[in-house]
Amino acid sequence: MGKPFMKIRFEAKVSKSLSLVKNAFNHELFLSLKPPIMQLKLLRFDGCKPGDEVHLKMGAFGITQNWISVITSAKETEQEWQFIDEGKVIPWPLLKWKHVHSVIALSANESLIIDDIEYEGVNPLMTALLYPSLWFSFSVRPRIYRKYFKTGV
Repeated sequence: MGKPFMKIRFEAKVSKSLSLVKNAFNHELFLSLKPPIMQLKLLRFDGCKPGDEVHLKMGAFGITQNWISVITSAKETEQEWQFIDEGKVIPWPLLKWKHVHSVIALSANESLIIDDIEYEGVNPLMTALLYPSLWFSFSVRPRIYRKYFKTGV
């Protein structure tokens, strides 16, 4: 048997301070991170604090499903800000979803944004089969982050 879950990680260095990047994590940035082939309707976006929720109706190829994530934890120091969203209602064939969002200060005007994702499909085969589409969906984020934060948010 393989691993019960898979991990995906992407990083983007941006020329903005930690506090500026943190303050820009809102519904506008969230919508700009939408994968290219996905239809996405944001139904609710509370924010990035523990207990906050994000509700989506998402679809591709004519199939729509609901997604509800809950922010389960957050922490902040002078050097790092991080929050974790976990799937409460996630589309089939996902079984578990955990997304750690981190922003690390590299200097006064430079930060590193990290997307660390752990997921599990309904069985080990489905976990493996999901990897390419999830990797592709998140692979656009570093480019989007760099463009978004280049334009003086």
